[in-house]
Amino acid sequence: MASVSLHDVTKAYGAVDVIHGISLHIEDGEFVALVGPSGCGKSTLLRMIAGLEEITDGEIAIGGNVVNGMTPRERNIAMVFQSYALYPHMTVAENMGFNLKLAGVAKPQIEARVAEAARMLDLAALLDRKPAQLSGGQRQRVAMGRAVVRNPAVFLFDEPLSNLDAKLRVQMRSEIKTLHQKVKTTSIYVTHDQIEAMTLADRIVVLNQGRVEQSGTPLELYKKPANLFVAAFIGSPAMNMLDGTVEGQNGAPAARLEDGTAIRLAPDRRVRPGQAVTIGLRPEHLVPGLSAGTPLAGRTMLVEPTGAQTHVVFDLAGQQVTAIVDGEYPARYGAVFEASIASDQVHVFDRGSGVAL
Repeated sequence: MASVSLHDVTKAYGAVDVIHGISLHIEDGEFVALVGPSGCGKSTLLRMIAGLEEITDGEIAIGGNVVNGMTPRERNIAMVFQSYALYPHMTVAENMGFNLKLAGVAKPQIEARVAEAARMLDLAALLDRKPAQLSGGQRQRVAMGRAVVRNPAVFLFDEPLSNLDAKLRVQMRSEIKTLHQKVKTTSIYVTHDQIEAMTLADRIVVLNQGRVEQSGTPLELYKKPANLFVAAFIGSPAMNMLDGTVEGQNGAPAARLEDGTAIRLAPDRRVRPGQAVTIGLRPEHLVPGLSAGTPLAGRTMLVEPTGAQTHVVFDLAGQQVTAIVDGEYPARYGAVFEASIASDQVHVFDRGSGVAL
């Protein structure tokens, strides 16, 4: 196992900069997810750590050793891609042990390490099969097993579950998390799926246009997003965003929306009267009925039952706002939906800079 450090790493393709001076430290044994929209640079960053892409400037260290000039093999990393990249003419056991064979490891040792990895990933009964005889989930487990047998210093995952259906993705998430808890190898996981990142990672790094927007635990990013971009990206359904103007003082600020609705803000928010702000309301914090907190109401535009919960979309200040309610709640299209939200659960962002206040 080893730590991974990036110091002021940049990447340019000709005159186009795609990674802008990223510095990041990943502790030995930590599971870190790199998330962000398509084109934000997360896969490029992972490939630079792997040695598959040259860095333009900066420094990458693995286990305290600078690896800028090292080949991927010399870096002692193992990478799992979204495409399984298995040899179709080889059995599962042969695929898993192939890199060890190339490295000159003795056959008994290869067999022992393959057997151990197969036991961990529930592949023991499939060792004699070929890839064509496996399901998508089984093939991805074989690809993970091929990485595990090498006993690398770092695991790199590049959207490994994107080719699987929804049910298999949930199953494989559990298997990847269980694997990490067993082997405790430093892991860096690239995904555009923030639910995947939040369920798997010790820490999440949110990237946007080649820069780090925020780094923190899943709960830190959920409860205290640093800016509008992170707030909109973390959480499902996404946070509701409404423009308003700050009014009131003496420890009782509020944000006035376009329709006149005043949403009370927590006294510790760093706002000033007249300031243009964007208010963030998480759907799960909108409580049906007019209980304590700011009352909100609007005509129901859409009702989406999901079983245990129902998503209710209603009109507020001319915008569609989503609330999550109990599945038994009697929501009806066209009816007035009433809800309330506590002031300490209202997120506030400066409308110009997007920074959390």
